[in-house]
Amino acid sequence: MTNPAGRGPATGAKLNASLAGTFALGDLNVHRLGFGAMRITGAGVWGMPSNPEEARRVLRRVVDLGVNLIDTADSYGPEVSEQLIAEALHPYPTGVVIATKGGFQRPGPGRWVEDGRPDHLREAVEGSLRRLRLERIDLYQLHRIDPKIPAADQFATLAELRRQGKIRHIGLSEVTTAQIQAARGVLPIVSVQNRYNLMDRGWEDVLEYCEREGLGFIPWYPLAVGRLAEEGGPVRAAAERHGATSAQIALAWLLHRSPVMLPIPGTSSVRHLEENVAAAGVVLDRDEVEAIGRAASPR
Repeated sequence: MTNPAGRGPATGAKLNASLAGTFALGDLNVHRLGFGAMRITGAGVWGMPSNPEEARRVLRRVVDLGVNLIDTADSYGPEVSEQLIAEALHPYPTGVVIATKGGFQRPGPGRWVEDGRPDHLREAVEGSLRRLRLERIDLYQLHRIDPKIPAADQFATLAELRRQGKIRHIGLSEVTTAQIQAARGVLPIVSVQNRYNLMDRGWEDVLEYCEREGLGFIPWYPLAVGRLAEEGGPVRAAAERHGATSAQIALAWLLHRSPVMLPIPGTSSVRHLEENVAAAGVVLDRDEVEAIGRAASPR
């Protein structure tokens, strides 16, 4: 990561996700700071947002700011996030990668039920293709491995859909290293999306595996800072030095933590989106990265 303007966050014309550097998801090059499109839906990740046009404006601004990895799922809404993405951005600008996920049923607001039945996964892919107005999904992620269904059957279904040309690349979400290895015995995997942030690094072993194997690691819920934003801590101190917010420092730390890290902070606000993207221009030095990491370690 480089910032020609100096150590602070990028602003104005320099505000661009490209400052975070790039990563290759298979044959797709993406900027390492992406956008998660869960929060453009209604409360409880259910239904339309209160202001759909504002959601579309956020999505258009996402692309304006150089973000070319947009992460969504058929369960966000359900279906709402994918529909809004297509309404705002189709036909998609060259280089924009739309990553979506399947493997959940949504019986109501705030409720999520795994469904990895092969028939459901096939229907989910067809539905995402239709809503996103795509002939092929660049990155399709199994949202969860359904414990009620043999994992091999779920992997085999995605492999079949890939052979049919409906999926370009495949990723997994909330998985162990053993599950990733099992999946890779059936089909190529390019990314893993597990919960990871400064305050919750329980998937450190999976991140390290992704580093060794060259897989993208997409941390969801990346902005948690908690007690580290308190006065006197290294996050607050770094924020003051860089003229940044604690959330921007948290994102910058993730980007510095690993070259395979692809944070996807989400928001329903253009202002908040611009603040998040500005984190791509925050250049932490080694001492800052280490101090923040130590302070965030479990006690």
